[in-house]
Amino acid sequence: MMIFLAGGTGFVGGHVRNILLEHGNSIRLLTHRNIAGAVERIQLLKGDVTKPETFMDALPECDAVINLVGIIREFPGRGITFKKLHVEATGNLIKACKHAGIKRYLHMSALGTGPHAVSRYHTTKYQAEQCVRDSGLDYTIFRPSIIFGPKDDFINKLACYIKDYPAVPVIGDGMYRLQPIAADDVARCFALALHMPETIGKTYELCGPDRFTYNEMLDSIAKVLGRSNVSKLNTPAGLVKLTARLMERFSFFPITTDQITMLLEENICDGTWREMFGFPPTRFAEGIKSYLRK
Repeated sequence: MMIFLAGGTGFVGGHVRNILLEHGNSIRLLTHRNIAGAVERIQLLKGDVTKPETFMDALPECDAVINLVGIIREFPGRGITFKKLHVEATGNLIKACKHAGIKRYLHMSALGTGPHAVSRYHTTKYQAEQCVRDSGLDYTIFRPSIIFGPKDDFINKLACYIKDYPAVPVIGDGMYRLQPIAADDVARCFALALHMPETIGKTYELCGPDRFTYNEMLDSIAKVLGRSNVSKLNTPAGLVKLTARLMERFSFFPITTDQITMLLEENICDGTWREMFGFPPTRFAEGIKSYLRK
């Protein structure tokens, strides 16, 4: 199959590209920047998902579209907003599918998204999902939990804190739960769904086999790094939110009020996706051990 892939140049996109190729697919990769080196069965298309005229004519030869486009943080002054990249970009891809006569469409959303979502990130992700559901396309939606892998931002950042500082900041009591999933497992679900008509019209919440409190996840990372324990510096959630509200417009500040809200809401699922896709997900400690250095 020839797959049109949007949002395929980032962390998760690299894993999806590799798995698609392993499954024998070819890729037409939408990119707004150059990628070093030629790769067999990947065609690069210079374009912008917010500008449909830059990619509309490249879809007719494709069999399916995968949309991985997403941002975790807004920078409105640079035109980078959740509405633009989540909702409007999704609408552009849907219109392009219809223009090209493509029916199969796979969409990356996020765990925690839903009609009662609070954060701007989740509310715009849900708006994008609604666009997909109303599109008339043969869609499948995936909602992954926190994704880990060699180039992830979250787990690598926590590992650096554990290695470089005497104590790791913890928002609130650290008892909120998370269920991280490996990037390769997310990618595998996308690749398998392309050939599984029974996944059409379905939404799957993707999470790993290990459910931790935030404190337990820090301890698990520390153990992989060869540390017997990790000192935790608990900070009241209200104080952190107030600070973030004042500072989040500066790109150097590490967290936003949206991200704090999502963290405290928890990020877990029941794991029933495994019944459909039929493979055991990667254990957290095993997965991070492959790329975190002591």
